[in-house]
Amino acid sequence: MVDSVSVETLVKNTRLKVMQGSEYLQRPILTPEISRPALELAGYFTHYPKERIQMLGITETSFAKDLTEKQRTDYMTKMCTPQTPCFVISTNLPAPKELLKAAKDHHIPILSSQHTSSKAISYMTSFLTRQLADRESIHGVLVDINGVGVLITGDSGVGKSETALELVRRGHRLVADDRVEVYAFDEQTLVGQAPKILNHLMEIRGIGIIDVMTLYGTAAVMPSDNIDFIVHLETWTPDVQFDRLGDRGDTREIRGVRVPQVSIPVKTGRNLAIIIESAAMNFRAESMGYDATQTFDNNLNRLIKENSAKDSQKHD
Repeated sequence: MVDSVSVETLVKNTRLKVMQGSEYLQRPILTPEISRPALELAGYFTHYPKERIQMLGITETSFAKDLTEKQRTDYMTKMCTPQTPCFVISTNLPAPKELLKAAKDHHIPILSSQHTSSKAISYMTSFLTRQLADRESIHGVLVDINGVGVLITGDSGVGKSETALELVRRGHRLVADDRVEVYAFDEQTLVGQAPKILNHLMEIRGIGIIDVMTLYGTAAVMPSDNIDFIVHLETWTPDVQFDRLGDRGDTREIRGVRVPQVSIPVKTGRNLAIIIESAAMNFRAESMGYDATQTFDNNLNRLIKENSAKDSQKHD
């Protein structure tokens, strides 16, 4: 988990401009939540969320103009606390002069966005949520297969990295090998990425560490990806029954998000890369409404009816 994000990092990643206070951009942002001060501009500070970024748009700046100069000075000064990371003015509006002075006195930067308040908040919240989310480290490999984020798990030595390397060679993209840092972007979206020390790197037994981007190019790697589907590799044993029809509907819960999962037996002679590729494409087809298992059931029922009809005709 990242404890904080600097204002400077926010500026670089959300296309904000620095209106004032470029020397104070190392102030920390501790929460992705953003406040639009409304009651504060009416003088109510009992529950002021001082640790949040403060966004002023057309509504806030217009309301401030109707205040007296003394009120603006008083309220803007109270909004500038040691915990306040920065102010953002949307729609390329000018900042109130009282805010410029108060922010300068308290060493708080003021930023500007060309977007409306709603869009600016959306961009900033999305970035900060990803940066500040609680993370869980999972042993596995994350690969993007034609737009489907597939997390490959299994015991150490079962062949996860070798299978992922074959998938990369087949034109798919590596996100993370060995350790995957996972966080929930929202209640339905799980995201995975590699730890910084392992970016683009894979460990292949017998070879050692390889740099996938150097060997296969920039198109062979991704910085992060949604985890849409989990493939769990298990060593094949005759006493374990594996799903043959694909109708079990297994899932795995990670950070409160349930992700569909299939278990694939690992056995000498099986081409795991092709099997996982097919599993990902089948998952994609099911997501679009096509169910191969249902098609099989329908074909089977139709065949049973046809045979029953033939038997009836013979007895007649």
